[in-house]
Amino acid sequence: MMIHGLGFLSLSASLVLPWALTGLVQGQRITESLVKDVRQSSTDQEMPLPSRKLISAISTATKYYVSGKGNDKNSGRTTSSAFRTIQMAADLTNPGDTVLIMDGVYKNGHPSGTVLDIKRSGRANAWITYKAYPGHRPKIQHNGWHGIWIRDGASYIEVNGLEVAGNNGNITRAYGLSQKYNEFNPLTNGNCISIDGTEKGRSHHIRILNNKVHNCGGGGISAIESDYLTVDSNEVFNNAWYSVHGCSGISLLNNWNFDNDQNYKIFITRNKVYNNKMLVPWHITGKIQDGNGIIIDRGMNKQKGSKLSAYRGRTLIANNISYKNGGGGIHTFHSENIDIVYNTSYLNNQSPEISYGQISINASNNVNVLNNILYSEGGKPINVRYGGSNVKFDYNLNANSSLIKASGPSDMITDPLFMNASGGDFRLKSTSPAINSGMKFNSVTTDFLGDPRVKGSRSDRGAHEMR
Repeated sequence: MMIHGLGFLSLSASLVLPWALTGLVQGQRITESLVKDVRQSSTDQEMPLPSRKLISAISTATKYYVSGKGNDKNSGRTTSSAFRTIQMAADLTNPGDTVLIMDGVYKNGHPSGTVLDIKRSGRANAWITYKAYPGHRPKIQHNGWHGIWIRDGASYIEVNGLEVAGNNGNITRAYGLSQKYNEFNPLTNGNCISIDGTEKGRSHHIRILNNKVHNCGGGGISAIESDYLTVDSNEVFNNAWYSVHGCSGISLLNNWNFDNDQNYKIFITRNKVYNNKMLVPWHITGKIQDGNGIIIDRGMNKQKGSKLSAYRGRTLIANNISYKNGGGGIHTFHSENIDIVYNTSYLNNQSPEISYGQISINASNNVNVLNNILYSEGGKPINVRYGGSNVKFDYNLNANSSLIKASGPSDMITDPLFMNASGGDFRLKSTSPAINSGMKFNSVTTDFLGDPRVKGSRSDRGAHEMR
């Protein structure tokens, strides 16, 4: 049954839609090596010499092939006998299987449908992987509710190297506004990649890697009531435009405790997130108040009717570039235990109704905001902090505005000297004051490009480590 628009009432509409969501990491305790280079994640994991039982499980893993020139009457077992639809392969997967997707455009079969509906789980030692065939660039193009929908508790899933595009290019703002009270129109509310824990089980251990995610009226990458998530090295843009549900580029809502581990379990790293914005008001309040680049929303689970306890795992938001979004570059609301480090946030708050800064911490606890570059439009706030406890801002470079609500003794106000910010190049010139002026943060050992985080005497501020 298709999930249709549930409105989630909060100061930060933020969410994601009822079905919208996000993606992210493994079930075992995260190690520094994973933080070091999530880009290399795959279903292959370092482990002791496998037992006979494990060898048997691995030997039965299957590779399925999907092609724009394929046929669902084929076996799907070779490149020459590929399926035509990804769903045909998805419905056959078992733990350890891989679905290799070749060139082609893959569309939803009916107007309100989903292109890839994932309901089958892998296991901790046998993930199910959906990824682009080497050298190919497959595209999921949809005008339904979801491009990719991970639901019913599906876990140990990786989605890697796909393009997911929505319907924004086929409708106008005038049409979007005409539907501003319609929660059930997939043409305006459809999501790109959704992880949904609201129906028949909560998902955990999800990796969303190296994808191009764009032009969805609803959420770009969004997750609700999920745990152990890694969203790494994705390009997320032009989303959240027409949904009535108040969506964003990358959004996590009501994070859920799969276990009691209080170490890092959620990773949002090395993503490029831009031009996500609301053009249609949130139907609950009638206001435009989201369209953030990245948001962690209501992890305390205090909202009326919630049956979840507060999320206790840590969340790492590192090495992201978030720019020219309608809402904030990075925003937390009623959430806890978050480290926001080494990010570059540039000219966000593009929506005239929103002016809460490049990084905003709203009613959130135990948050570190360190080593970031925050560049606002003149006259708009650099950052905002509303309430909360144990919130630390320090070693940030603040630029182009003096409206700073939260700061530390090692912050600076100066031009970061980007290479070409107007062209989307946020590397630093050799004379940048951000170089060799940050503090060491042991949990992050690489930068946006995967280069070593400390090259000189100290780490640089922002997403790029230059020298």
